[in-house]
Amino acid sequence: MNKPSEPEIDLNKLLGSIFGRKKGKKNGISRGTSPKKILFIELIVILVIISLWGASGFFQVQPGQQAALQWLGKFTSIQGTGLHWWYPAPFGKTTVVSVEEIRRLEIGFRDDVEVPDESLMITGDENIVDAQLLVQYDISSIEKFLFRVSDPAGIVLKSAAESALRQVVGQRNIDDVLTTEKEAVQADTKIMLQSLMDKYETGIRIREIKLQTVRPPNQVQDAFDDVVRAREDKEKIINLAQAYEADILPRAEGNASKLIREAEAQKEQAINIATGKANKFLSVLTEYQKAPNVTRTRLYLEAVERFLPEINKILVEDNINQIGRASCRE
Repeated sequence: MNKPSEPEIDLNKLLGSIFGRKKGKKNGISRGTSPKKILFIELIVILVIISLWGASGFFQVQPGQQAALQWLGKFTSIQGTGLHWWYPAPFGKTTVVSVEEIRRLEIGFRDDVEVPDESLMITGDENIVDAQLLVQYDISSIEKFLFRVSDPAGIVLKSAAESALRQVVGQRNIDDVLTTEKEAVQADTKIMLQSLMDKYETGIRIREIKLQTVRPPNQVQDAFDDVVRAREDKEKIINLAQAYEADILPRAEGNASKLIREAEAQKEQAINIATGKANKFLSVLTEYQKAPNVTRTRLYLEAVERFLPEINKILVEDNINQIGRASCRE
């Protein structure tokens, strides 16, 4: 926006305002005023005007800002934070820009108002998806931002952001865009958009790309909601099955280890018992081979001693009973 032109200074009026109250004035200056005095006054006025013009060249650059200096319309240099002076108009020009301010660009919406012409796009499997994008950026080069491209933060950035998002979404299926690959879409869009900004020399640095809303068109929203719910149910069932598996497998493995240890212990016990019995039999066999009759009698007596205490009845032959009864009569 051009500044309104400053009013021209009429020296005659100025001098007339100083000397005009005297009588006999001519053209605003009294007849008694000498030419030297008039010239002196004019020089003072000119010096005041030059001083005011020079003083208007001072400018302040706040933290986070930079100033681009121009001389006769040509870019000259950049000034950082502090108080500076540069030739004022019409010779010089100073443009102060906030380079660290995080700016934003909305694609597909403006506050709470949707802009479907910007957000509707075709996916890789030829479906339509409604993707709204928020671009956050700052200025990396004030020279490029101001002098290389016309309206870099306006139509250039907006067109490049739409193009990058459409190209990234066009390489993926709609299911991936809606569910699992939102982060990948944001990352790829940021890389592609930054590449375009560098190629066009806009001086813009992309700080963040955020997908605000990704959804199918309203006409098929209910069908896609059913698909999403089915996927969520699938994931829920899979998680429950994995939890059950994580609970059952350790217990089964523990029981199997316990059975294996018990079987090994039983095995060792059976082997030890069998070995002991075998060694005992071999020792008896050795003694039997040395004295068969003695060993046979000893084994018989040991067996009788082992069995007789458990017997409640004793059976004897009849002739022994008769001898016993005869003896009783006598």
